[in-house]
Amino acid sequence: MGMELEFYGAADEVTGSLHRLRCAGAEILLDCGLFQGHREQSNRLNRELPSWASKANALVLSHAHLDHSGGIPTLVKRGFDGNIYCTPPTRDLCSVMLRDAAMIQEQDARYLNKRYAKTKEHEAIEPLYRVEDAHRAIGQMVSIPFHRPLPIAPGVTLCFYNSGHVLGSALVCLDLEEGNTKRRLLFTGDLGRDELPLLKPPEIVPDVDVLICESTYGDRLHPDIARMDEELASIVTKTIGRGGRVLIPTFALERAQEVLFALERLSEKGRVPEVPIYIDSPLAIAITEVYKLHAESLAPDVAQRMLERNDPFSPPGLRYVSEIEDSKVLQKSKEPSIVIAGSGMCEAGRILHHFRDGLGQSKNSVVIVGFMAQHTLGRRLVEGRHKVKVFGIERDVLADVHVLGGLSAHADQNDLKNFVAQTNNHGPLKQIALAHGEAPAKRALKNLLASQINADIILAEKGKTMPL
Repeated sequence: MGMELEFYGAADEVTGSLHRLRCAGAEILLDCGLFQGHREQSNRLNRELPSWASKANALVLSHAHLDHSGGIPTLVKRGFDGNIYCTPPTRDLCSVMLRDAAMIQEQDARYLNKRYAKTKEHEAIEPLYRVEDAHRAIGQMVSIPFHRPLPIAPGVTLCFYNSGHVLGSALVCLDLEEGNTKRRLLFTGDLGRDELPLLKPPEIVPDVDVLICESTYGDRLHPDIARMDEELASIVTKTIGRGGRVLIPTFALERAQEVLFALERLSEKGRVPEVPIYIDSPLAIAITEVYKLHAESLAPDVAQRMLERNDPFSPPGLRYVSEIEDSKVLQKSKEPSIVIAGSGMCEAGRILHHFRDGLGQSKNSVVIVGFMAQHTLGRRLVEGRHKVKVFGIERDVLADVHVLGGLSAHADQNDLKNFVAQTNNHGPLKQIALAHGEAPAKRALKNLLASQINADIILAEKGKTMPL
């Protein structure tokens, strides 16, 4: 059959990463993530794992975000028993995040089954997976540090390099050999940015033949970090000044820590008023502790701060909210404050409870700090909708909505262009596949790269194969 790559998840969109590599009789999965979007569509797609996935020899995980890792317990539940290779921080993060995802699914299923128990047409809802499935998945994970090559199947040698996206995120480098054919394949997973202050920048891997590159922001540019700090300071100062609340929906992994670090920087400079800062997310609290365990993966100056016991994640006024009852009290409070809560795309989590009343108050502000997929509440807020549904009820959006792209952990168009160009300069690329992006972003990036690089560039499509 020969070496080939098959695209499946995050081929035609951003979330749900899953690809299949065939080499020398072995099948290797690249990621196995959850699709995130409209609730009914997400539920259907996340239950439709292809039958071939559970029969693969091994899985290589680029990083811990649930749109890359969240389908792994489902895979294990359906019989996958191979090794799951990832970096040590990714395994530690997944041990928290996959268990949390399972607990939420179990709770949601119990709630819905109880709510609709008297409805004859209602069939019992089964969670995608349970906590025991998440524990089994963690038990199959094999941690490999960066820059340590390891054979993982006949003809396949794996080596991780830093991608600079989130703690432990990796560029997946696979040296492939079948018969007389040799290829070096590099899978970016999600690519970070050189200027993010919390992490080390992405590395350049030499002699790459085939590049699978994300394209989330392939048609957009981010403002620089310094400008983002100024904008955040202005939003906080104005909102607190009029007695309002700053509501920041974030992913518990990376974005929450970047926001805390930004508020810490601004506080040190006296740029923001000292008010309570609530982390209303048990998962974000736990993940922040994992960050503190892995100073070796953080930017050198951040690691030095931690060595000096100057916690970069503890701005003045920081308060953790773990218990549900405490969260309910916070939702009813009228005090000016900053509230950081999940989830990142505003489709679930405690941020919805803050939105229920908070969106309708003109004194408040909502700060969007990350990518919002199509058909999500977060995307509707980004689009400037004046009415949105929260818990199924249409509500007015009177709060100011701000989009701060400067905090995004994804490479923008220039970052992607420069990364591909530098990779090409360290050995000419033969093939480039653009994945992990909506169609306009992929097309824009392809046109830009085609004008600069002499390589075969394709747009990933679900079910499409690419001979290597």
